[in-house]
Amino acid sequence: MWPFGKKKEKVDLYDVRTQALEKALGPMHDMVIHAVIPFFAGFDMGGRADVYIFKQHLDGVVYVTGDLLGEKQKPSDAGNYELMICHKTDSDWGPRLISALAYYTLDEPINSGETMDIGDAAGPDTEITAFLFNKYTELDFMGKKAGLMLCVGITPQELEYSQKHGGKQLIEALVRSGVYPFTDLKRTSVV
Repeated sequence: MWPFGKKKEKVDLYDVRTQALEKALGPMHDMVIHAVIPFFAGFDMGGRADVYIFKQHLDGVVYVTGDLLGEKQKPSDAGNYELMICHKTDSDWGPRLISALAYYTLDEPINSGETMDIGDAAGPDTEITAFLFNKYTELDFMGKKAGLMLCVGITPQELEYSQKHGGKQLIEALVRSGVYPFTDLKRTSVV
């Protein structure tokens, strides 16, 4: 017997994260987008979050960061959370952006209804210039509340609408138009 009481078993965070995500989104695709420099190396060293792929949750592709659950983030309405982005087809743009954005969540809170200017990150051939965040679902992660924070690409007109009427109203408009929960770099504004 361990002399100081019951010996704690080492927890494999990858397995625990995967189980929590698969419970919410269905089976994970067999490919993971691994960061060239791992998350634990730090942002300044070029570290990025791994991104998991889910293709059975909805009619499109769901990308979710895979390094934030279990990390100390600034408090959010989603609890401890992973970032999520959805596209109608395979994309490298969205996963690359949420992989880099993951570090931001360790320093600043992200809550539902908030927006973030993404500047030129979307590229020159799109009207998407910002993200609207929305708590997509709750997860049970090691007996604690956790969640998925959806990032939805929005246009300058939608950003202005959100600032005037609130993020919840914009989410409702995106749902009515059939855009939500997807980020489509080729679409026009719904407001």
